[in-house]
Amino acid sequence: MVLAHGTDSSAYSDWAGLSPLLAQAGICVFALDYGGKPGKDTFGTEDVWASSAQIGVFVDQVLAATGATQVDLVGFSQGASVTRYWINKLGGAPKVGQWIGMASPSYGGIMYGLVPIADAVPGIYKLVEFGSSLAAVQQAAGSPFIKDLNAGGDTVPGVKYTTIGSRVDEMIQPNSNIALRGAGATNIVLQEQCEADLTGHFHLVYDAFAQRLVANLLDPGHAVAPACVPVAFGTGIADVVLAAHS
Repeated sequence: MVLAHGTDSSAYSDWAGLSPLLAQAGICVFALDYGGKPGKDTFGTEDVWASSAQIGVFVDQVLAATGATQVDLVGFSQGASVTRYWINKLGGAPKVGQWIGMASPSYGGIMYGLVPIADAVPGIYKLVEFGSSLAAVQQAAGSPFIKDLNAGGDTVPGVKYTTIGSRVDEMIQPNSNIALRGAGATNIVLQEQCEADLTGHFHLVYDAFAQRLVANLLDPGHAVAPACVPVAFGTGIADVVLAAHS
């Protein structure tokens, strides 16, 4: 199976928690760094259409190395979008068994409420891009990429789709923008299964309950009930930001 990180991050900073859990379960885990600018040490900052194509190149390498005919894909945040774009739009579906999107900006995010403001101010997106990244701007709700991603339907036949999201996601509001609306998709809201867990967007990949949900989806024959414990809102945000820039 293949893991795809989020924006301005890396395979290590997003998957250092989940990948050992999956490996211990006997799952063969691969993760890539995509969408990086030359000379930089964080990734997922460049054009998302180009990043989607990079997913396909990496999957082909994994299939060739393992002799498998299909992979499962788990994407976090932008990683969910670029993997789904490759599946749905670039012919990847026959090579994929299931797709899992964690904190998936399926219909885009408003990013702390800034997107509606930016929509109303001509030229501000160029400033936002300068201060953050091209990829961040391209994931805004209503952007050309998000419209392209969902044109003709959120899903394609033959792939099992699951989203795992939080009601208190800091980047994606309304949180219903995480959910897929296509046939055959399952949408899991973290707080519907563990009300006390107020993990938001950035910490979702390190949340023990969410990690167990992913492991159970990938290996349902050995599913373990996740332990529901209280998690305070805002947990892990500073740690994730530091990890992405250390």
